[in-house]
Amino acid sequence: MLLDFHSEIYSWIRGGLFVLFIYHLLIFFQNKSKLYLYYSLFLLAMTIYLVQHVVSDSFSGFYDYFNFSIQFLAYAAYVGFARDLLDTRTHMLRWDKYFELVSKVLVALAVIFIVIQFFLGYDFQIKAFTIVAPLLSIFTFVVFYFILAEIKDNFSRYFVIGGLIYLILTNVSYLEVFIGSDYFAKHGVQPMFFMYLGVILQSIIFSIIIGFTIKRIEQKSKNAEVRLAVKLKEMEELKMTALQSQMNPHFLFNSLNSINNFVIKNDVEKASDYITKFSKLIRVILNSSSSPTSTLSEELGILALYVKLEQMRVSGGFDYKVNIDNKLNLENIKVPPLFLQPFIENSIWHGIMKKEGEKTIELSIKEKNGNVLCLIIDNGIGYNKTQEETHLSQKRKFYGAKATENRIRILHQNKDVQINVRDISSDSNTGTEVSISFPLN
Repeated sequence: MLLDFHSEIYSWIRGGLFVLFIYHLLIFFQNKSKLYLYYSLFLLAMTIYLVQHVVSDSFSGFYDYFNFSIQFLAYAAYVGFARDLLDTRTHMLRWDKYFELVSKVLVALAVIFIVIQFFLGYDFQIKAFTIVAPLLSIFTFVVFYFILAEIKDNFSRYFVIGGLIYLILTNVSYLEVFIGSDYFAKHGVQPMFFMYLGVILQSIIFSIIIGFTIKRIEQKSKNAEVRLAVKLKEMEELKMTALQSQMNPHFLFNSLNSINNFVIKNDVEKASDYITKFSKLIRVILNSSSSPTSTLSEELGILALYVKLEQMRVSGGFDYKVNIDNKLNLENIKVPPLFLQPFIENSIWHGIMKKEGEKTIELSIKEKNGNVLCLIIDNGIGYNKTQEETHLSQKRKFYGAKATENRIRILHQNKDVQINVRDISSDSNTGTEVSISFPLN
């Protein structure tokens, strides 16, 4: 069986090499990596070289000219594959220039052997090859030694193992030149069987290496994506923290101004009560400021303290109503700290403060189409009237509200975040409605 090149084992090896050539060529067209181009060219050249054993005599003239040249071109592609796989430009810079030189020498030898055939014949090619082949083998052994010495990773070891298997078995086949084919025939095997065996074993090992290389690249890409996502999240948290740190002084200034008003009016009892509530509120705010988010339950607790302070400041006070959908789990809903406070503040100081009589602010929180919908409705003078009187135009949201809007959008990456302000005044009633909608999850 091992004496007949038409037997199944030889056919399977030739077919396997051709299939591997097609596979890696398709990968090259997909990702344009020279690694796959060089390896597919090596496989193609070796397939063409081995096919000579089963083609008709009409192709004998072709192989007289190109038999050795095909091998040189295969080895040139092999060197290019090794340079890309081992990244010698990074890990073996001083050797990389020699590898590049060897590639050029091999291509030159392919041309020279064609010229030799043209002028001197095939027998002279064989004599020339008996000189060149040992030199190439020695160079390869030296290169493998330095690869193991300088590159300490599994890929280089597997590459060397695959290369050595091919090199040793190929040199066994080349012994035919020195000892003749009869010695192999006595043992029931073709001399070229060892090259067949070497090239298929090497190809299997190299295909496994390439597979692991792809996996490693994909893993690096995933790791890079994860690191990028973490960094982006950190950046967004920093943005939220920056906005929050700018918004809090705005709130503190207004509160301290209220305390000052009580002191000016010599209302010691109210000033003391206000300071007590204010200190409690500040303590709660400071406890929540360490995180860029808080639960909606915590937010409503802080908001309740804030409203109690504002009810003390507003002449005659005001009613504050909260309606919460029972379906919502407030502990699981994450929001930026103090995200409702600026809107409630606007309702108080630019809505109900300018209205006589009963003053009411109503906060409703419910689920709508997979979103959390927060509605703040006051019976103040109305959004349109506020604009006319204060000439604020687009500044109606003020800094605190605008900063909060930005924080909500950052937290949810602008996905389905809607914040709208509209005047709900009619002939008999006045008021403003603020709607804040953001994803439930």
